[in-house]
Amino acid sequence: MTNRKITIFDTTLRDGEQAPGCTLTPEQKITIAGQLVRLGVDVIEPGFPVSSPGEFAAVQQISRMYPQVEIVGFARAVKGDIDAAVRATEDAASRRLHLFLSSSDIHLNHQLRKNRAEVIQIAREMVAYAKQFVDRIEYSAMDASRTGTDFLIEMVEAVIAEGATVINLPDTVGYALPEDYGNLFREIRTGARGANGVAFSAHCHNDLGMAVANSIAAIQAGASQIEVTVNGVGERTGNCALEELVMVLETHKQKLGVETGLQLGEIYETSRLISRSMHFPVAFNKPVVGRNAFQHESGIHQDGLLKNRSTYEIMDPEKLGISRSMIVLGKHSGRHAIKHRADHFGIVLNDQELDSVYIRFKEVADEHKIVTDYQLLKIIGSSRNEAVETYSLIDLQVTAGTREEYTATATIFDNRLGVELFCSGVGEGPLGAAISSIKQAVSADVEFEDLELHSLSSGESAHGEAVVTINRNGISYRGSAMHKDIVLAAAHAYLSACNQAVRDMS
Repeated sequence: MTNRKITIFDTTLRDGEQAPGCTLTPEQKITIAGQLVRLGVDVIEPGFPVSSPGEFAAVQQISRMYPQVEIVGFARAVKGDIDAAVRATEDAASRRLHLFLSSSDIHLNHQLRKNRAEVIQIAREMVAYAKQFVDRIEYSAMDASRTGTDFLIEMVEAVIAEGATVINLPDTVGYALPEDYGNLFREIRTGARGANGVAFSAHCHNDLGMAVANSIAAIQAGASQIEVTVNGVGERTGNCALEELVMVLETHKQKLGVETGLQLGEIYETSRLISRSMHFPVAFNKPVVGRNAFQHESGIHQDGLLKNRSTYEIMDPEKLGISRSMIVLGKHSGRHAIKHRADHFGIVLNDQELDSVYIRFKEVADEHKIVTDYQLLKIIGSSRNEAVETYSLIDLQVTAGTREEYTATATIFDNRLGVELFCSGVGEGPLGAAISSIKQAVSADVEFEDLELHSLSSGESAHGEAVVTINRNGISYRGSAMHKDIVLAAAHAYLSACNQAVRDMS
């Protein structure tokens, strides 16, 4: 039997941007929209056209650039909003208008200051007004999960009669329990006249951590569209996270009998783009795209994973566009994991060497919690009394100040040739200058891709961990290091990644 298709409605550029501090420029919105198209979402809500000229222009440009997806014009149930949404999306190959109006007594009494009859009349008039411009009209009964079923049915019947084609029942404040939210959809779909001729959508917020669970409950109750944001960004604690919802549907495809059309390999890149653009870090323990989602420190887990991935992983990170780095070396790691990591660097440790490395490894792990690639290779080199990497950083000096350009000088030892290399570079910041200087010593032509900086402790003795990703000929390499000086941490991590690229050249 063919699985039912779930429409993925992405509102990262509208509801997601409403998260405090997540404002995007029009140019960033256009770039993100392009990535959402590559990801394969069905519907994009690019913004709130009436809110500002810049917002209007961004929605208008996205409407013109991406005919592959349906574009949504978002509006309050107000003529001025609707007019702006109509003009902003008029060049879209496929579009809809999305009108919203509160439905719960809490909102009616304290926000709109209107009674139920007045709200029903507004809903009728504004849907009818919008219908003269666009065939596809989505109507959202805001705070539906806290609205009585009888009144909600009355409102839904009214807007369907005026031409609404998609009915959205939002859990606007993240209040609902999954069972109750699912039953809400069942009751409206069976109780409202005309409901069998329209699509139903769910829009869930995550105030109690149930946005994804509630969205799944809505699907099981007949919803055919789910409204999501990348990384779950949005008002307060955010919206239903696209990556989490999609991977639930993918992992339980047979049981749920549904599927999406998303390109799973674009999920991680989309997540990173949103995080960088909004300056909104992804939590380490965030499902699917968090740093720890596919990393394991427990010795028991590491041993199981090295024997068979399915022992402790239910998803394949590489299918999501995430490079495999499933082993995090720390104080709980065992010999098997250390040997495996050494093998990754082309270093074969015999039993005696492994025992020696393991003793020193445990000492470092107790002190620093985790052991980075740079530290592990340093431990191995010390135990063998030889350099195990092509390049070693001897010295780095960076000038800092108020100038637009920073300068750095690096002394690199080439262990193959036995010579010291003296390099200098400039950059817009101390990190950029340091990377520029080191790059001149490296024989591989590499491209700097990404830098992650994390604080591993607090106080004056805090250590910073740096994870650097570089690319050579389409292949990514990651290096990690830690130091009290974050510039040195980044420099060591960058050199570690470069050493991996050089190793593959030989």
